[in-house]
Amino acid sequence: MTNFNDILIEPVLSEKATTLREQNKYVFKVAPAATKLQIKDAVAKLFNVKVVNCTTINVDGKVKRVRGKPGRTASWKKAIVRLAPGETIKVFEGV
Repeated sequence: MTNFNDILIEPVLSEKATTLREQNKYVFKVAPAATKLQIKDAVAKLFNVKVVNCTTINVDGKVKRVRGKPGRTASWKKAIVRLAPGETIKVFEGV
């Protein structure tokens, strides 16, 4: 994966992700095959910030029922990226 837009799929905008921003941590939905180093490079290059570390979590899909039949939502990978002190991602400001 050389294209940074293929690594970062979308930002996660939840209540927990919003509280993490106060600790200078940003949450992204990323490609399942992306490594921590690729995620750090993608965030650093796309947003012009210095990344301190990256934590990844594989989120399993939930069991749901549709018309009485069991099914699952899709599994996905989440990355929590911590930036250097004083760094922010401007896109998230005001969200």
